[in-house]
Amino acid sequence: MAVTNIDIAVPSGAKRYSNTDCNATKDAVKASSGTLYALVLDNTANAAASYVKLWDVASGDVTVGTTAPDWIFKLPASTSVTFVIPAGEAFGTALTIACVTTAGTAGTTGPTSDVVAQLVYA
Repeated sequence: MAVTNIDIAVPSGAKRYSNTDCNATKDAVKASSGTLYALVLDNTANAAASYVKLWDVASGDVTVGTTAPDWIFKLPASTSVTFVIPAGEAFGTALTIACVTTAGTAGTTGPTSDVVAQLVYA
C-alpha cells in the first residue's frame, strides 16, 4: 500500500490524499477539521461491489465494523467512480477512511483486490 498527501493549487490550500490499496484497515486522511471536495474511487480490479467508508472522527477512535460511518460510497464491481462536491463537505474533527465489502456500519472484510482512493480536501 502506498499512501501520499500532496499540495494542489485549486481549491486554494487543498491537498490530494492517495491510497493505492484502500482496505479494511482504517487510515487517517486528515487529523483535523477541514472540507472534502472530491473523491476518485477505483474498484476496477474487483468483480464485486466495494464500499468506501469515511468517518468524521480521528482514526484512533474508529473501529471498522462497529463505528457508524458518516459517509458511505458504493463502488459497483469493475468500475471507477468520481464524486465531486463543488461547495465542499465540511468535517469537524478529522477524516478517516476504510474500504470493505459490506454496506452499512457492519463489515470488516476488505476487497479481494486493490481499491484505489484519491480524495481532494482542504
